[in-house]
Amino acid sequence: MADSRFPLAGLVFDMDGTLIESHAVVPAAYRAAVVAGGGRPPSDEEIIAGYPLGAPASLLAALLGRPATRMDLDRYHDELAGTADRVTVYDGVADLLAEAARRMPVGVFTGASARAARILLERTGLAAHVGVIVGGDEVTRPKPDPEGVLVACRRLGVEVGRVAYVGDSPLDLGAARAAGALAVAAGWGHLYDPDVPADLTVGRPGDLVALVR
Repeated sequence: MADSRFPLAGLVFDMDGTLIESHAVVPAAYRAAVVAGGGRPPSDEEIIAGYPLGAPASLLAALLGRPATRMDLDRYHDELAGTADRVTVYDGVADLLAEAARRMPVGVFTGASARAARILLERTGLAAHVGVIVGGDEVTRPKPDPEGVLVACRRLGVEVGRVAYVGDSPLDLGAARAAGALAVAAGWGHLYDPDVPADLTVGRPGDLVALVR
């Protein structure tokens, strides 16, 4: 593969829809937090439509119609922690991360908060293979802005031009391209759109192992 970014010096992943399937728990956690905060119960569709807003504070504020408080955020994270056992890991992801971590720095940049990401990655056992977690609440601009990818690379100590950012959504690919990373589309993810350009598209996690050897 004739590309100056190879061999890779690091891998950074999106989380939801790329490493894990959390749709059984995340909308429910938001809904519980909104109702506890005095709002009407939003539908799953309304909550999912708000994911591009970024971190939980932004989405909760939109759903509640007011700024989210620390209590609102604590309720959301507590609800998430209480149901995190229902999160599933995509087939092949655990083996991929274990193999990658043996060979290069591995990080996660997600629109979820860093706290939520740690809850879900620790509960699924994936955190053991991840050196850096960057949450949407640790950047000033959400995807497709490249800030989160750049922060993850800086914390990993790797040059962004030698890193692949792997994600399922058009926003992930946009962030990767804007950062100058290799934009890898996770074709198994629920937001994957074959019409959105990517530097590389992979149909299953196991196909990525070739990039880390």
